[in-house]
Amino acid sequence: MRFDVITLFPEMFSALTSWGITGRACEHKLTNVTLWNPRDVCLDSRRTVDDRAYGGGPGMVMMVKPLEDALSAVRLNHEANGLQSGPVCLMAPQGERFSQKIATDILNYKNLTIICGRYEAVDQRFIDRNVDLQLSIGDFVVSGGEIPAMAMMDAVIRLIPGALGDENSAVQDSFVNGLLDYPHYTRPEIYENLSVPDVLLGGHHVKIADWRRQKSLELTFRLRPDLINSARANGLLSPEDERFLRSL
Repeated sequence: MRFDVITLFPEMFSALTSWGITGRACEHKLTNVTLWNPRDVCLDSRRTVDDRAYGGGPGMVMMVKPLEDALSAVRLNHEANGLQSGPVCLMAPQGERFSQKIATDILNYKNLTIICGRYEAVDQRFIDRNVDLQLSIGDFVVSGGEIPAMAMMDAVIRLIPGALGDENSAVQDSFVNGLLDYPHYTRPEIYENLSVPDVLLGGHHVKIADWRRQKSLELTFRLRPDLINSARANGLLSPEDERFLRSL
């Protein structure tokens, strides 16, 4: 999986490429993150990438040409390396809400170019001419697209086979089966008079699996009831699940 990221602050992405699971995935060539700064393709002495908005109003707007020139550089690099360019994604508040399903879908692209906006907005003409999808990580505004892009990329990279020490970790994550994850415990067995649930200590795998499923259902029912409705609509709940939910 290759990511090409167009950003005014490429240094920020060292948090993704140099640390933890995503850093190891980069080190082991499971993923490639290539960073492109629009200022590098500007021809004026100030390397201008933004200007005032037509119609007035606060803030500056990212200009079309520096972004399009940076995107052209990305595509030329793909061509030189025998790669087929994938979709162009803009991280934006108006985008579709990012989800675990979208993370899985993105993995199928093999290549994704991400635009990280800054300032007040991106010139709509760039979006209309070049952007294939827009993604948001929630109904709030941050200073730029870099942090949302890294969150999205992290979610995708950890799905790449070999990125995690145990590939079952991704399968058991929250949202993969439509529900929240069950509670987890480790040593010591008793801490400040709080004990690990007995069922987890007995070694009976069927009982453990049943307990974990019920806890997953219970947590989702209590904290995110909207996910229960979605799981039901998508056929992810068994008759046993439904009986347990009714008991709650």
